[in-house]
This record gives sequence, C-alpha cells and structure tokens, in this order.
Amino acid sequence: MVNFSAIPVFVSVVESGSFSAAANLLGITKSAVSKRISQLEHQLGVRLLNRSTRSLTLTEAGKAYFDYARQAFQLAEEGKEAIQQLRQAPAGRLRVNVPMSFGRLHIAPLIKRFLEQYPDIDLQLTMDDRMVDFVEDRIDIGIRIGNLPDSTLIAQRLAPCRSVLCASPDYIQQHGEPLSPADLKNHNCLYYSYFRGGAEWTFFHNRAPVRVMPRGNYQVNNSEALQQALLDGLGIAQMPTFIVGPDLAQGKLIPLLTGYPLPEHAINIVYPDRQHLPLKVRAFRDFMIEHFKTDFPNWDEQ
Repeated sequence: MVNFSAIPVFVSVVESGSFSAAANLLGITKSAVSKRISQLEHQLGVRLLNRSTRSLTLTEAGKAYFDYARQAFQLAEEGKEAIQQLRQAPAGRLRVNVPMSFGRLHIAPLIKRFLEQYPDIDLQLTMDDRMVDFVEDRIDIGIRIGNLPDSTLIAQRLAPCRSVLCASPDYIQQHGEPLSPADLKNHNCLYYSYFRGGAEWTFFHNRAPVRVMPRGNYQVNNSEALQQALLDGLGIAQMPTFIVGPDLAQGKLIPLLTGYPLPEHAINIVYPDRQHLPLKVRAFRDFMIEHFKTDFPNWDEQ
C-alpha cells in the first residue's frame, strides 16, 4: 500500500522543480524528501522521476501518476479546510493573486487590517499582470480586471475600471493636443504590452466604436512604468484611473479626447467554482467586497 504521506512530497517536488525547493517549502531536509520519493517509487514499482545534476523531469509513469497525486492532495487539503471550518474561524494558507499595479496601490495597504482581523490565515500574495491559471497555480482567490475568458471561475464585481487617454502638460505644450482619434497618428502613443483588448485602441463616439492603431517608441509591461513615462512627457497613453486619478486631480496629467470615451471594464474578485467555499476564501472575498463594492471608487473622486 502506498504511504500517503509521500504524496504531498511528490507533488511539491514536481511543482517546485527540485528536491531542495520542495524541502524548503515543506520544512524538512532534502534527504528526507529524497527518501520519501524513493520509498514511493519502490512501493509503486516504477521510477517516477529522472534525476540528473542539472534537471529533474517526470518519467512517463510519473506524468500519469502526478495527475492523480495532485488531485488526491487537493482533495485532502479541501478535507482539512472543511475540518477547519468546523472551528468557525478562517485559518490556513490562502493563496491570492492580484494584478501588479492594482495590488500594490489598492490591495497591499489593506493587508495589515485583513491579517489583524484573521490572524490564523497565512496569506501568500502574488502580484502578476500575466493571466495565471488558478487551478494550475493553486490560487484560492484573486482580482482580475477586464474580460474573464475562464468560465470556470466565479466572478463578483467590485468596482468599475475606467480608463482615460492622457498626457502631461509639457507634452501637450510641445506637441499640441489631439482633437480626434485620427490625430493620434501624429503623436507618440505609449503602449501597455499586456493589454488584452488587442493592438487597436477603441474609442466611442455617438455610441459607435472608433478604432485607431497606436504608434510610438515605447512599450512596457508595467502600468506604473507607463505612468512615469507619461509624467516625464514622453507621449500619450491610455491609463486606468485607479493609477492616474491623483495625477489628473493635481494637474500632472491632462485628460484628452474626452468626447471620445474609452471602454469601461470591471474589477472582479474571482475564485474557482467549488462545492464548499473555504472560510478563509470567503473571509477574503467578503473583506474586499466590503471595502470596494461601489460604482464610484475613491480614485474616481479625486
């Protein structure tokens, strides 16, 4: 019979990519990890991992077994969470994923209060502008902005995400102000390279879409770096107001083409569809809904 205590060790080795990383994650020695894997292979009668000094890869049998082992581990974790819920106190490791800039500006300042309210939760917060796979990366709950192509996620709207086309006063003084989207062909348009709306910029005029292809000499995958480029007078860009709201209020940036509004998106709190939502996930969801749930977020009230 397989020693089930080896399953989380095997899953951790595969997901972390090495015995050392798995040992650090599990809080045991590297030799203990190696021993558990060897025992598991002996009990199954197959080699699960190809080991070398430089790499660690799954064998064909290892790939087949890993899918089942990960499901078993996840079910065991859910069972542990169900037991914890009987204590009526949110507890345990909570993995949260949020977009980089929104997370730094609007989520990170709330963490102290959240953990003071729920001291038994061990929060692991990752900030990433890439679209991560909640199931593959074992994310419990997160924030997503814009379209939600993954239909397996439950989404609850927190607030609108409004965007504005803007530039600094210095840029406008030097290059002039565009009066229509067509005028943008004569301007340096800065671009957020993770933008999921496609290569074109879409405006609306009399409810009809007006599309232009931006051209410029700077693309970056971080919104706050783009904000800095705008403040430095490098060009024109579309920016969410949750980043540039204070800059607009202080006159550091100027809204442009206000008669041609940009599409409005939503800021959603999302989590995998599960039969029993763990208390720790429910606690984070309810905490964020209580803080953000509005059609008029504070960054639009500057």
